[in-house]
Amino acid sequence: MSRVTLAQWQMLAAVVDHGGFARAAEAIHKSPSTLNHAVHKLEELLGVQMLEPVGRQVRLTEAGEMLLRRARQLIESAAALEDVAGRLAEGLEAEVVLAVDQVFPSDALARALDEFSEAYPYVRVQLHETVLRGGIEMLYDGSVDLVISGLSAQGFLGEPLVTVRFVAVAHPEHALHRLGRSLDLRDLVQHRQLVVRDSALRKSMDAGWLKAEQRWTVSHLETSIDMVERGLGFAWLPETRIRDALAAGRLKPLALSAGGVREIPVQLIHRDRDRAGPATRAMAEALLRTEGAGPYHNDLILSKELAHNMR
Repeated sequence: MSRVTLAQWQMLAAVVDHGGFARAAEAIHKSPSTLNHAVHKLEELLGVQMLEPVGRQVRLTEAGEMLLRRARQLIESAAALEDVAGRLAEGLEAEVVLAVDQVFPSDALARALDEFSEAYPYVRVQLHETVLRGGIEMLYDGSVDLVISGLSAQGFLGEPLVTVRFVAVAHPEHALHRLGRSLDLRDLVQHRQLVVRDSALRKSMDAGWLKAEQRWTVSHLETSIDMVERGLGFAWLPETRIRDALAAGRLKPLALSAGGVREIPVQLIHRDRDRAGPATRAMAEALLRTEGAGPYHNDLILSKELAHNMR
């Protein structure tokens, strides 16, 4: 057990902050004798002189300054702990579990998480990056509070977030580009397609065009992007994730006569909206506020460049 109490450190801090016992006593509603006794008891227990007189006031000794600097961290942590306890007593969750499909724009997700952390710095966040049915499976299992997915979930209603455009792309030197003409799906059959594996553990699904005789399946979207940039195949990739690669010429849209671009509406789904705690509701509101903001939405310049490159 500690020989000193948090209250003794708080009273020492008050004396220092207010420049003396009388002013500190008035500020924290204690008698000067109570403060004097607490500080002297603190010095006695630690065997260190904390204060020294300077005229009618007192100031910290060198040792007292070092110890109080560390004690202030304890005082702040105790105040934060009491704040968290009060919020928990009012129904605040200790943790929010969020499943986000990898196609959701990463900049929007980062902005929402940053906004949430400002309001709820002590609420933990578990973020699961999912693919296809992965988030929906967690929703059915009851292991997630919020899901962002491009798929609907039976028995749940979602709120629209953003429509994600997928673009068929390959490295500029890929054989499909060297054909120098408009392409159709028959041209793609003879070349390697890169796809991302469904993260669902039980009932996984396939999505999109999957008729290439050569196909590599990876677990993460970033892996697929990296491999396509290396010229290892072609893929339909989210426009928001490949903006820089398109602008820099590391990727080029395939000149497909049809099907080169497809759009997926992405939605936010609550596990139980009526029973959601304040932190879960705040997270949902932050995610909804990012919809329609930032460079990933209605990017006219990118859309014009994309249309030009596909001609």
